[in-house]
Amino acid sequence: MNVTRAIGLMTALLIFLLDQGIKYWVTGPLGISYEGAAMEVLPFFDLRFVQNIGVSLGALQATTEAMRWGLVVLTAAIAAGVLWWLLREHKLPDVVSLGLVLGGAAGNILDRTRLGYVVDYADLHIGTWRPFLVFNVADAAITIGVVILLVRAIFVREQPRAASDPVEKEVNA
Repeated sequence: MNVTRAIGLMTALLIFLLDQGIKYWVTGPLGISYEGAAMEVLPFFDLRFVQNIGVSLGALQATTEAMRWGLVVLTAAIAAGVLWWLLREHKLPDVVSLGLVLGGAAGNILDRTRLGYVVDYADLHIGTWRPFLVFNVADAAITIGVVILLVRAIFVREQPRAASDPVEKEVNA
């Protein structure tokens, strides 16, 4: 495995561990583990426990066990596709972005498998106005990774590599 792909996999592992560690810290030692529990951290940021039974923006609510496991299978299939892409990608920014998406997906898949829901806790707000849904590190990593991939796909035009480029030789070997 080359260094670029290893960086992507390490990014995924770091995001997964950070996500699970913060979820443990919030719901365990801090005791924010039931609906409605909250703690003000800053005037614009609260830790607030939310059981998210859906996916992005509350879509695809898994209200039955069959729907829960369907979401697990669907998100695991998407994560497998991201892993496949990561293992074939050569550009470091794309590999890191895919690592963010993969690590975030793995963290949320583990929650949904273990608990039946995803633990969300980060609540950004301005007074009583809440422009975002409550989210977690995994959600943030997925969003950032996807935005970087989209921006690069739309705006970044990389020059083709010369046949004598060492990376090309590695691919063709």
